[in-house]
Amino acid sequence: MPLPLYLLAMAVFAMGTSEFMLAGLLPDIASDFDVPVGAAGTLTPAFAIGMIVGAPLMAGLARNWPARTSLLGFVFVFSAAHAVGAATSAFPVLFATRVVAALANAGFLAVALTTAATLVTPDKKGRALAVLLSGTTMATIAGVPGGSVLGALLGWRATFWAVAALCLPAAMGVLRGIPARPARGETRGPAMRAELAQLKRPRLLLVMLLGALVNAATFASFTFLAPVVTDVAGLGELWISVALVLFGVGSLAGVTVAGRMSDQQPGRVVAVGGPLLLIGWPALAVLADKPVALLTLVFIQGALSFALGSTLITRVLYEAAGAPTMAGSYATVALNVGAAVGPLIAATTLSTTARDLGPLWASGLLIALALLVASCWRGVLTAGRGSEVLR
Repeated sequence: MPLPLYLLAMAVFAMGTSEFMLAGLLPDIASDFDVPVGAAGTLTPAFAIGMIVGAPLMAGLARNWPARTSLLGFVFVFSAAHAVGAATSAFPVLFATRVVAALANAGFLAVALTTAATLVTPDKKGRALAVLLSGTTMATIAGVPGGSVLGALLGWRATFWAVAALCLPAAMGVLRGIPARPARGETRGPAMRAELAQLKRPRLLLVMLLGALVNAATFASFTFLAPVVTDVAGLGELWISVALVLFGVGSLAGVTVAGRMSDQQPGRVVAVGGPLLLIGWPALAVLADKPVALLTLVFIQGALSFALGSTLITRVLYEAAGAPTMAGSYATVALNVGAAVGPLIAATTLSTTARDLGPLWASGLLIALALLVASCWRGVLTAGRGSEVLR
C-alpha cells in the first residue's frame, strides 16, 4: 500500500479519537453541564448528523479543489472546533462545536476515501479502505482509551485540548504525503448531476442501507458502553478504558481480515459475520454482569462489527464507481446515518426496565433488521467486484 494512505490514516486517527472518545467521557460531561447522561449522549448523533450533511456538501464544494488543500483546510477547522469546545461553559456551544467538527471531519473523510481509491489499482479498494479505517480502529485502541484516562485524571476538557493538538502532526502528514495538484486535474470526472444520479441505483442504495444499519448497531452499544462496565459489571472507571481498548483491538483485527476479503468475497463476510454478530449482542446483554464474559464479548463484537461494516462500506465504493468524486461522501453518509440513528435508538431504551442493557438489545434488533433486508434482496447485493450474486 502507498505511503500516503498511511499518512491519511494518521489524520483519520485524530478524527476518530474525537468521534469515539465521548463513550468514555459522557458521565463527566453530563455532570459538568448538569444535564442527563441521555442528553449528553446526543453529542454523538449531533456529530454524526453533521457528518451526514457535511459529507456530500463538503465533497461537492471541494470536488475541483486540490486534494491537499481540501484535506488541510478540513483538519485545521476540526482542530479549532475542539479548542472552542474545550473552552466553553455552555452545553449548546459544545453541541455546536461538535456539528462544526463533524462538517470538517465529513469533508476530510469524503475526500480521503476518494483520494485513497485513486492511489491503488481498481481491484484493491477494500484494502485501501482497510488502511484508512485502521486509523479509526487505532483511535479506539490508543486514542479513545488514552482520552478516557486523561479525562479521568484531568477532566474531559483536557481530552478536547489533546485532540486539537493531535491534529497538528496529522496536518503535517497530509502536507508531506499528498502531492499538490491543480484545481482541475488532467482528467475531469462526470458532471455533478451524473454523479448524483448514481443514487438511483438499487445496488448502491442497498449497500448504503446495510452499512448504516450495521453501524447503527455498533454505535448504539459503543456510545453507552461506559455505564455497562461500571454499573452492570461493577468495575471501576479505569476499566472503561480496558473495555475500549479491547473493542479497538477487535475492530482492528476485524477490519484487517475483512480488508483482504471484501474485494473478492464480500458475500462470505456477510454470510458468516452477520449471524455471529446477531448472536453476540444479546449474549453480551445476558452476560454483562460477568466481567470476564463482558470483556471477551466486547472484543469479539468489535471484530465482527468492523469486519461486516467495512465490507459493506467497501461495496458502496464499488457500486458508486460512476461517481468518482462523490463516492467517498456516499460511504461517509452511510456510516454516519448509522452513527446518528444508533445512539438515538439506544437512548430511548435507557428509561426501560432493561436500563443500561437496553442499548445492547437495540443493537441486536438492528442487526436482525440488516440481515432480514440482506436476505430479501440477496439478488441485488453482489459478491466480488459485482460479478456474482450473494448466495
